[in-house]
Amino acid sequence: MDKNIKRTIDERMMALVDKCANPDLKEAMLYSILAGGKRIRPALLLGVCETIIGRYSSCALDFACALEMIHTYSLIHDDLPAMDNDDFRRGMPTNHKQFGEAMAILAGDALLNRAFETMADVCFDEPTLQNIRAMQIITAAAGDNGMISGQVKDILLTTKRINLKTLLDIHRQKTGAMFAAAFEAGAVLGGANEHHTAQLRDLGYKLGLAFQMLDDLLDVVSTEQELGKPINSDISNDKDTYVTICGIDQTHRDYKKIAKEIFAMLEKLPKNREFAAQSKNFQELIEQTLNRGN
Repeated sequence: MDKNIKRTIDERMMALVDKCANPDLKEAMLYSILAGGKRIRPALLLGVCETIIGRYSSCALDFACALEMIHTYSLIHDDLPAMDNDDFRRGMPTNHKQFGEAMAILAGDALLNRAFETMADVCFDEPTLQNIRAMQIITAAAGDNGMISGQVKDILLTTKRINLKTLLDIHRQKTGAMFAAAFEAGAVLGGANEHHTAQLRDLGYKLGLAFQMLDDLLDVVSTEQELGKPINSDISNDKDTYVTICGIDQTHRDYKKIAKEIFAMLEKLPKNREFAAQSKNFQELIEQTLNRGN
């Protein structure tokens, strides 16, 4: 990922979180925001904009930051004892281990609300259909028919044996929805037509599935040092994953297959020669996402 993009995202998120007037709450929010996230989702949103119009606006940057704040809140809550019960993330104590469960819950709540406030501010300042639509896309992806629904299914089916179809449905909502939102919102903010936007949304869902498949693999073949968190956590929580259902070898084969499908979908996207460099950067970002080590 372009270090300038990551730095721009980090600096803007810090400025947005800095609006919090409660120092204790702000500390807990910043702890997770600055815990070494890769910024994949916001970078993808901005990358889509750049491939379409050659740049991204300050509005797009705020939507990208909102997306990352929603992602970060979901990680804080995922790590809680009532959910995945994880003590470490990215090599650091999880938020509730650092600040206690109550503060972690509130820090997650605050990041979610800051994300909504950030998007609402953009729509208030520039009430274009593109901005309003982008906000609707992101909020829907994070909500009760998107990420949260996937989390509910994941929790309710813990300790129960499920088939691959059910697992893919969970992955599509829990992980895929936010990836798809990054692509779709970026397309809308870049002014793409409906067909192009739909193509990008489908690509986002596909990349989200690949991302989760790799997560499932890394959970069993990586090391705690490489992951920055305990390995075999899903097995410890008695959760079915792509690996437990299909095995390591089949998961590897399916992952390679879906990666090829993603690059084939990329080739079918409209090309603007004027922004060839931006398109190359976007493709490299997708390659990095597919080949990440943690």
